[in-house]
Amino acid sequence: MINPVASGRFLVQITAALSLSAAALPLASVAAPAPIRVLLLTGGCCHDYEHQKDILKKGLEARANVVVTQVHTGDSSTKPPLAILGNLEYAKGYDVIIHDECGADISNPALVEGVLKPHRDGIPGVNLHCAMHCYRIGNPNEAVTDLGTPHGYWFEYLGLQSSGHGPQEPIALHFTDPVHRVTQGLTDWTTIREELYNNIRLFDKAHPLALGRQGVKKKDGTTQTNETVVAWTNEYGPRKTRVFSTTIGHNNATVEDSRYLDLVTRGLLWATDHLRKDGTPAKGYGPSPR
Repeated sequence: MINPVASGRFLVQITAALSLSAAALPLASVAAPAPIRVLLLTGGCCHDYEHQKDILKKGLEARANVVVTQVHTGDSSTKPPLAILGNLEYAKGYDVIIHDECGADISNPALVEGVLKPHRDGIPGVNLHCAMHCYRIGNPNEAVTDLGTPHGYWFEYLGLQSSGHGPQEPIALHFTDPVHRVTQGLTDWTTIREELYNNIRLFDKAHPLALGRQGVKKKDGTTQTNETVVAWTNEYGPRKTRVFSTTIGHNNATVEDSRYLDLVTRGLLWATDHLRKDGTPAKGYGPSPR
């Protein structure tokens, strides 16, 4: 026959033990938020994407609670067969897309609209370096004048139209909005030899964050100083999708520079709304303990 008093004491002891066990668990294992799911697109012309994709993945995952999935092609043409092309659901399951591909001659309007669909639907975007020269429809040197036309599809998403760059020379970066969440606390710096992208048009909803200044020697021996916007945010489409972009990042040494990775991480966290006003990650979205 079961003794009800003893049974009651046993239940109390078990309950207390379970409570103590739960209290002893690390707080992070109980309440850690799910990581931000990042889709990183790389491949195409003119860059060492084979190594840069891994530099970016390692650098971002070390700086924020993110998991980076890579979609890469080793094709180095200006029309690489990116796996996302023609797949309207390519961004399903992800929280943000990083465009680091280089496909200047991918110009089919239907394909470009397919790449843009997730962003029109509200998925944030981060765009690095040659992504600014992708998906060009028409002459990229002609400023977009009519919004919503194929010529402006990609540039409207970016918030800035660029068509080319000068020689590789050091670029002095100056943060023009030091109180923005992305740039809060970041200091000006000068890159190694890098490409300064031109600015054809800055769209109304784009907000410049940094200027790049580069001195270029002319044939007559004089030096010409060029200055353009090199980092900015944008608000895209009817859902006001957050978009962060920087034209810096041609060479591996720049991509693995801690200052560059800090900037890109800030941009990603801002785009996904996981960045505090002081520029630090929201609770649970700093470096992961894993």
